[in-house]
Amino acid sequence: MTTRDVFEYALLRVVPRVERGEQINAGVVVYCRAKSYVRALTHLDEARLRALDPEADVTGVRASLAAVENHCRGGGAAGQAADDDAGRRFRWLVAPRSTVVQPGPVHTGLTADPGAEAERLLDLLVR
Repeated sequence: MTTRDVFEYALLRVVPRVERGEQINAGVVVYCRAKSYVRALTHLDEARLRALDPEADVTGVRASLAAVENHCRGGGAAGQAADDDAGRRFRWLVAPRSTVVQPGPVHTGLTADPGAEAERLLDLLVR
């Protein structure tokens, strides 16, 4: 029997016009404490974004999503968070914020492979 561990995840949402509250899913952040694993995977559907806001800053949104991915990697890519453990990086990423890229609520589940779970969730909820 395969051991399954608890994991947490949150969607990354793009809200091009915060005052309107319309959003599209553009990524997922997955954290598994038992494996010291945190990873963000992103996919921006530019056509869907432009449907919400034809003037959306696509370059800026892509840069923000890339910054989330870099933060998860730690090391030099994470700046001041480079020395933080996976849990602290995840908690910082899922803290509520009022920006164009926002985390959704945190959900939990069980998985034997958090990396595969991140890919599955990206396919299911974003692509």
